This record gives sequence, structure tokens and C-alpha cells, in this order.
Amino acid sequence: MSEQDTLLEFPCEFPLKIMGPTRPDFAEVICDVVAAHAPGFDASRMEMRGSSGGNYISLTCTVTATSKQQLDDLYRALSAHPMVKIVL
Repeated sequence: MSEQDTLLEFPCEFPLKIMGPTRPDFAEVICDVVAAHAPGFDASRMEMRGSSGGNYISLTCTVTATSKQQLDDLYRALSAHPMVKIVL
């Protein structure tokens, strides 16, 4: 697949929603994974929301995406992480 196979124009701001169990270290761990694939990621822009039952937390991390490959790698790394339930 080439860069032509996406409707995105790079670089662009791209929000990722990551959901997992409510744990005190969830945001920090996810921030580290995102930063490893998106240098310059600003963790202060991360939005956090707890579920109504308090069992889950969702993080919205907006990264500056530079390529489709970068986004694919980031999705794979997040999806494979044992603390992550869903990545959108």
C-alpha cells in the first residue's frame, strides 16, 4: 500500500481514542507507547474520560501524523498492548 491509498494528507493532526481498564498508570503507559511512534507528542493535550461505572478509561491522544505507515505502526503497537481493549 502506498501513501496514495489514503485520503489523509500528511502531515496532519490525527486523534486516536484508546480504551482500557481504569488503572493509575494507564495514561502514563499509553503516553509512552504513543510518544515512541509520534515524536513530539504533547501529553498535555491528552484527554481522559472515565466510564460511567468507573471500570474503564478512554484517552484521546492527538498526534501529528507524518505517514500512513506511522499510523499503522501506532495502531498495531497500541492494539497489541495488554492494557488496551480498543483503539479507534
